[in-house]
Amino acid sequence: MKVSLFVTCLSDIFYTQVGKDVVEVLERLGCEIDFPKQQTCCGQPAFNSGYHKETREVAKSMISAFSHSEYVVTPSGSCAAMLHEYHHLFKDDAQWKKKADELAAKTYEFTQFIVEVLKVEDVGAKLPVTATYHTSCHMTRLLGVKDAPMTLLNHVEGLEFTSLPNKENCCGFGGTFSVKMVPISEQMVNEKVSHIESTKSEVLIGADCGCLMNIGGRIDRQGKPIKVMHIAQVLNSR
Repeated sequence: MKVSLFVTCLSDIFYTQVGKDVVEVLERLGCEIDFPKQQTCCGQPAFNSGYHKETREVAKSMISAFSHSEYVVTPSGSCAAMLHEYHHLFKDDAQWKKKADELAAKTYEFTQFIVEVLKVEDVGAKLPVTATYHTSCHMTRLLGVKDAPMTLLNHVEGLEFTSLPNKENCCGFGGTFSVKMVPISEQMVNEKVSHIESTKSEVLIGADCGCLMNIGGRIDRQGKPIKVMHIAQVLNSR
C-alpha cells in the first residue's frame, strides 16, 4: 500500500521525530512511504483568520502536491480536518472542488488510517509507563476520529492508562486563538494541566502537535515532571 506523508508545519519544524515515528510504524505495517516535496502549510492559520482568498492558493498547491497519492496520512487530526475544509473554499469552482473532494477522500489522520484502513489494532508497541490522553478538538469534533487512538493505546504492552478528567475541554491552543486571546488561552491550559496532574500520570499522550506544544510548554513553565509524547512516538516504542 502506497502512502504519502503529510508531515505538517509543526512536525516538520519542531517535532521531527514524530514524522520519523509515523514513517517507521507504517513501514513495519507494510506501507510504502513517499514525501511530496511540494507540500507546505495546509492553510489553516490563514483560513481561521478569515483570509480565504489567500488560503485557496495554498489549497491549490497542496491539492497538486498530493494529486498522485493513493493515501495521504498525517500525524495531525487538525490538519487532516483542514483538508476537508477545501470543499467549502472551492464551493464556487467546480473543477477545484472536485479535486479538493478527491484529496479529502484519501486523507487520514495517522491512528485513523491504521485502524480503519489497515485494520490493525495492535502495532506491537511496548511502553511501561502510567499515562493519560488528551483528545484534541479538531480531531474529535471536525474530523470525527474518537476511538482509533484509544483502540491502539489499549494494546500497548505495559501502558497503564487513566482517563483524563474533562477530556473534552479545549487546551486553549486553537491555532491563532492562543495568540489573539492570550489571557483566556492561559487559563484554559492551566486548567488542562491541573487535570493532567490529577491523574498522577508520568506521560501525557496526544495526537496533535499543536495541542502538545501548548500543553507541554505550560507543563515546562510550571516545572511539572510530566513527559509529553505524540501517539506516534508511543506506537513506535519497542
